[in-house]
Amino acid sequence: MTVEVKICGLDRAESVDAAVNAGAKFLGFVFYPPSPRNLTPDQASGLTVRVPAHVKSVGLFVNPTDRMISDTLNVNELDLIQLHGEETPERLIEIKKITNLELIKVIKISNIRDLNSIYEYESMSDWIMFDASAPEDLEGALPGGNALSFDWEILKDAQINRPWMLAGGLNSKNVINAIKISGARVVDVSSGVEKKPGVKSTQMIESFINIVQGK
Repeated sequence: MTVEVKICGLDRAESVDAAVNAGAKFLGFVFYPPSPRNLTPDQASGLTVRVPAHVKSVGLFVNPTDRMISDTLNVNELDLIQLHGEETPERLIEIKKITNLELIKVIKISNIRDLNSIYEYESMSDWIMFDASAPEDLEGALPGGNALSFDWEILKDAQINRPWMLAGGLNSKNVINAIKISGARVVDVSSGVEKKPGVKSTQMIESFINIVQGK
């Protein structure tokens, strides 16, 4: 079975084009000001317009207001909304009504008990994403994109009733092992294809996708 790739945190035209041409299935655009990958809605519009119909555009938000979402969707055609904050199940229902888009809820994992969150969110989510939970003492930690991974064995026998993605510290060196251990069919990478925080490498994007797809 083919494993699909999501490249997240894209903020330059050449990176978008490289991801599309290499075969990424999902492209992520970050709307979260503290992130080095943050875009304004207008900045993103020059990038999302480059995404062909067979590739899904994903807007990443952290505890967004209705206004933040509407301002973004007014100038960007997105296919999915990724929620990377502390959004409640009730908030997901509200966002679904507002946008009528598929939702990805990120669940942050530090130990097997964190899997209990699946059952809170799966009925109102179209996708679940598993990412590493950042330690509380990690200076400058973001909701995601911290180059941290978790124990993929946790997912091996998990009962997950939604399509799901694996994120957290993935790169060209560890992604094949991560797929084998976790059973992931979609992998998400951001910092693992960057030369420095927020600056994607077209070569690293192409290499990551080629390795996942066995090219």
